[in-house]
Amino acid sequence: MSSRRLILASASPARLRLLTDAGFAPEVRISGVDEESQDADTVDALVAALAEAKAAAVAAGPDVDDALVIGCDSLFEIDGQGWGKPGTPDEARARIRAMQGRSGLLHTGHCLIDASSGKRAAAVRSTVVRFAPMTDAEVDAYVATGEPLAVAGSFTLDGRASVFVESIEGDPSNVIGLSLPLLRTLLAELDVGVRELWA
Repeated sequence: MSSRRLILASASPARLRLLTDAGFAPEVRISGVDEESQDADTVDALVAALAEAKAAAVAAGPDVDDALVIGCDSLFEIDGQGWGKPGTPDEARARIRAMQGRSGLLHTGHCLIDASSGKRAAAVRSTVVRFAPMTDAEVDAYVATGEPLAVAGSFTLDGRASVFVESIEGDPSNVIGLSLPLLRTLLAELDVGVRELWA
């Protein structure tokens, strides 16, 4: 049994699965933060602001006590533009056609708050993702699965899109939505050992 509670301020099943597979037993609290309400000059600054807003909203909620709250937000940057989840299949199709055969940056903002002390640690991790060339038929078939509608950048490394990802430079868990090595670093900044959170 872990000696500290970990709360994930996210509805993302991929983030929950990452933490669970790594030996954690997080509680899930959805922040309710309006992502459109945040603004920033750069994509990495925006994911940092969103991650902090989500973590802070949950940390200020009821029954948090001495828990550690982790908030995250991911955007995919290509041609200087940050992409979250596409709104429609047509938008997903256009994005994937623009991405195929090219590289972009997947940015994930992380903010960890110790509710017992109010201390926080935050950082952004960025990973280069290179996509294989795709045929129009492959793009249409992928969009028809519905997967790209639910994920930042219209792709995910732990699903059907994985066959189209030629390579990554950096942390693979970051592409899925939460950098596990960075989480360990942020915990250490708050004087918490990762083993204290293992279930």
